[in-house]
Amino acid sequence: MATTSVSHGHEEDAEQYVLLDLEGVSGQVHIPPNAPYVLSGLDTLNPILTIDNKLKLIGEYEETIGTCLVFSESDAAPVFHEETGPSEANLFSGKCIVDPKQTSAKQVNPVTSLHKILKFRLMSEAAIEDAATKQSNSL
Repeated sequence: MATTSVSHGHEEDAEQYVLLDLEGVSGQVHIPPNAPYVLSGLDTLNPILTIDNKLKLIGEYEETIGTCLVFSESDAAPVFHEETGPSEANLFSGKCIVDPKQTSAKQVNPVTSLHKILKFRLMSEAAIEDAATKQSNSL
């Protein structure tokens, strides 16, 4: 996910979150994990994503229908059950017990909402030159 700031006249800059969707190229190319990348032209109609100084992808914004919510996932702490009560036979009094049958839980927290998705596809050499020309003309 990438963020970009957009200015609207005299209003203060507003931060927008954009989802980078690489599903369209995932079966065509291998993108190594943690590969360095450069995302340029976020303020144009067709931003360019360069991965590992080799692979060039061209993007196109797609408006979402409604609002897309983005969540983060983390491991939740295990649930402890503490035995309490006035039982003389209670061998576990004051002890915490973890249920071994309990599956690992995940904690999900909202991060932000999105209104745009940036879908990428492979760029041809002609499209690379055309996009570079449009970006230099917009500067």
